[in-house]
Amino acid sequence: MSNVKWKLAVVSAILTTAVRAGLDIPPAFKEPPSDEVDAVNPLIGNGGDSPNGSGGMIPSAAPPFAMTRWTAQTDENYVSVTPYNHTHTSVHGFQGTHQPAIWMGESGQVVVSPGLGTVNPLFEDRGMDIVYDGEERMEAVSANYYAVLTQASEADGGGVLKTEMSASSRVGHLRFTFPTNASSPYILLEATRPTILGSPASPNGTWTIYPSGLVIVDPSNQEICGRNPERQDEILGPNAAPSFAGYFCARFNAPFSSYGVAQNGSTTDGATSAEGPVLGAYARFAAAGEGPMVVDVRVGVSFISVDQARRNLETEIPDGTSLEETAQATRALWVEKLGRVKVEGASADERATFYTGIFHTLQYPYEQDEDGMYYSGYDDSVHEGNSYTGYSNWDTYRAEWAWLILLAPERIPGMVRSMLQDYVEGGWLPMWKNIVETNIMVATHADSLVAEAHVKNITGFDLETAYAAVYKDATVPPVDDWTISYYDREEDVGYEVRAGLSSVYEEKGWVANDIHSESASRTLDYAYDDWAVATLAELLGHSENASFFRARSQTAPFTIFNADTGFMEARDANGSWAGQDQGWTEGDMWAYTFDVIQDVPGLIERRGGNASFVAFLDEHFDGGHNDQTNEPSHHIPYLYALAGAASKGQSRIREVAAANYNSTVDGLSGNEDCGQMSAWYIFSALGFYPVDPVSATYVVGTPFYDKVTISFPNASQPLVISAPGAPTQPYIKSLTVNGETISQPILTHQQIANGGKIVFEMSDTPQGWASTTLVGVGQY
Repeated sequence: MSNVKWKLAVVSAILTTAVRAGLDIPPAFKEPPSDEVDAVNPLIGNGGDSPNGSGGMIPSAAPPFAMTRWTAQTDENYVSVTPYNHTHTSVHGFQGTHQPAIWMGESGQVVVSPGLGTVNPLFEDRGMDIVYDGEERMEAVSANYYAVLTQASEADGGGVLKTEMSASSRVGHLRFTFPTNASSPYILLEATRPTILGSPASPNGTWTIYPSGLVIVDPSNQEICGRNPERQDEILGPNAAPSFAGYFCARFNAPFSSYGVAQNGSTTDGATSAEGPVLGAYARFAAAGEGPMVVDVRVGVSFISVDQARRNLETEIPDGTSLEETAQATRALWVEKLGRVKVEGASADERATFYTGIFHTLQYPYEQDEDGMYYSGYDDSVHEGNSYTGYSNWDTYRAEWAWLILLAPERIPGMVRSMLQDYVEGGWLPMWKNIVETNIMVATHADSLVAEAHVKNITGFDLETAYAAVYKDATVPPVDDWTISYYDREEDVGYEVRAGLSSVYEEKGWVANDIHSESASRTLDYAYDDWAVATLAELLGHSENASFFRARSQTAPFTIFNADTGFMEARDANGSWAGQDQGWTEGDMWAYTFDVIQDVPGLIERRGGNASFVAFLDEHFDGGHNDQTNEPSHHIPYLYALAGAASKGQSRIREVAAANYNSTVDGLSGNEDCGQMSAWYIFSALGFYPVDPVSATYVVGTPFYDKVTISFPNASQPLVISAPGAPTQPYIKSLTVNGETISQPILTHQQIANGGKIVFEMSDTPQGWASTTLVGVGQY
């Protein structure tokens, strides 16, 4: 902190109480009122386990599911590095980002960077230190508004610059308050930069390329527009997306006193256009004289064209709209979603964790369509319809998707249609789509998403196309299936889909470890996807196919169960065991041995029955094997209830929540992974979790709060979950749903989604509810 203290003396006159109040978010940006929105702290979980300390979601201002999220830029982002890091003390601009997760790459972003004096177009030159008041960082963050004070260098005349920011889905709205008598204030729009490809964790490491962009300065209309073709995941997956670009059009409220183009670190005053790498354009503004200079800029973005970016600007934030009005409109969208959930009996820390979790779950997948059209990188064309991107299906099929079906069901038809369009235009459902398919992670869990949507009565998408898509996943192997390993982020390969389907899986039931990477995880994941395909097939009248896929889903997992060790283990093509450490995706044999969620009774039987299985669960938790930071462990504490030991599971769930979630920057273990980490906490806090999503059932855990009231949009009445004493009493004594006594630890989707009253009677000691007496183990 010492390096900024001397600067504080220079700007002490500016750091008045009024300015500090401005950094506490002015009342105008808290309209409409909402305790739920105000409980959100976008900095929660910004730490995590990533290389740059930003494993959670970045603090950003934008509506739910926004196409572009606006954040302060402290870092040049790429795979494993996000644009904002809470530990860094300088801001280099304000970025409209499309990076959906820490391990994904950026695509088509735009950066707006204010400055004083000489134009500094390069990232390393344009940083301005964040101002501190003692130990307090002069920065305000919320779901709909962001502000920060930064210190200009002495060489540029010094002084404090205030930046404020909000956004609609496709338009960023920024306001810069330059110091009084500022020396030549300017704003730079960065189109292209040196682009880092690869990842520090990948076999090939990282390297740099130089995309060629476009900038156009139009002084008469006070606009700077351009194009940025950067797509850091272009080295992954089968789709070249040759015409992809992020387009932008920025419109200012003040006339340009001068302007120019910046390229490769040099500036050319008076230039109005340029193409090439490391490219930007800028406008200078005449000092205001008395009082500070205030410049307002709105930046429309598009994946279609500059003209479409301009139309998005004029449609979403028209001329004359104040930043306050933009922030209020965005806040109203968050109020509409977060205000559906009312919590009673939660501490301030728990409220912040809970509502910030909901904020996280409503960011991805994000909108890719504009005015009813979307650019498809699968066939490099513009189509009519809805489109979403930023799917991380391996993560989100577990609970995030189930939460969206409950809280935002109006979005699900468009999201499913988007996946089906990807299938029609590219040949396959997405595994992990980031503009186009990236082949990241394993399995075809879009099968689960599509099946779950239909099982839970979501309509509005073509069921014939849906079934054709999931059936192809389950029956057609990728090209050269015998020869391509598909290791993590393998480059220059086609669609990965169910790699290993043709090698041994179809005949013997497992994916061969000596042919394919992550073979044991693939075996178990493919089995669950078969379960999802069987479920959809049965609902659509394809009974013979349903029987086939159901049988395969229940036999394939146990082809890799080693009865001699009691664990799942990878196998080679000849049937030999490959070793207990082989074949896993973000987990190990401990996590994956519990990963037969479609047939938990079969798994319990293989492990010797309920008593033995409960002892195995105890060994898993007591031995430190449970890893909440990665998704394969998320359902495991709920398995206690399915083995007749519900009260033991209730204790474990509370332990996992306490150890992995709180309201600090490090209060979200692992990576947020597009909302799944938070979805676990939300469902767990409510008292139930979708262990087997396509079953349309939830396993009862332990509610965290005294009372939660949720107004689901498709329900005729609110869902009221009452659990008096729950904050200090984790054990369930009894449970009723709409007055009916529930003795088994299972709730149906309709019991939740239709609204009504769920009443838990809680206790501070283990109870016998949904717990049986197990010989040799005792009462739970």
